[in-house]
Amino acid sequence: MKTQGEVEAAICEGIIHFEREYMGRGPKTIRAHLLGDFLVIRLQGVLTAAEQHLAKSLPAEKGRDLLKQVRTQLIETARPLLESMVESVTGASVLSLHQDISTVTGEEVMVFTLSEAIPLREVARKK
Repeated sequence: MKTQGEVEAAICEGIIHFEREYMGRGPKTIRAHLLGDFLVIRLQGVLTAAEQHLAKSLPAEKGRDLLKQVRTQLIETARPLLESMVESVTGASVLSLHQDISTVTGEEVMVFTLSEAIPLREVARKK
């Protein structure tokens, strides 16, 4: 049985690997938070230089919408890979995946709904 920190670290490693291999670059920072049957992942600095230029060169709403559509489609295409990774780390099946990205901050958020809260090993507290 893993601790919450071990699960969150393994998820971060898996997402970083996915972002580098599938999206072309990894995030500058990443944090995962396991909250019962929710897994929330916050990635910062994920936009490529080309995506940043696209978002700035077109009218704000058009560049933003185009970038979000492309990112959403890429995540949907890769969804089986992401779900498989999360399931192998947590041992719970993925019921849903929600994702959004900010073209202003370059921050991306992924939320996985799991079939159950996973059992975790308690960390011994130092006295």
